[in-house]
Amino acid sequence: MRTGDFFMETKMKKNHNLFLENRSGLKLTGVTDVDSFDEETVTAYTDYGCLTVNGSKLHVEELNLDSGVLEITGEVVALVYSSRTEKGSGFFKRIFQ
Repeated sequence: MRTGDFFMETKMKKNHNLFLENRSGLKLTGVTDVDSFDEETVTAYTDYGCLTVNGSKLHVEELNLDSGVLEITGEVVALVYSSRTEKGSGFFKRIFQ
């Protein structure tokens, strides 16, 4: 066997923090991408999973993917993580790669 067969590239995870203040102000760090957002749902990706923020009158105050910061205001009702760390590979993404 070749030595290179045992080499596995490990990706360093960005630190991810979540600061929720009085359920009306949310600051996330370690955000790698944002899939979608509207007044009721914000979907953001981190190295630790996909985070869906549900609420009402949600507004993205700051989004800086270079620094990994996402700030949201509005009434936060739920924070739900899933294990996905990247946007799903939909039908068109698989065809046009």
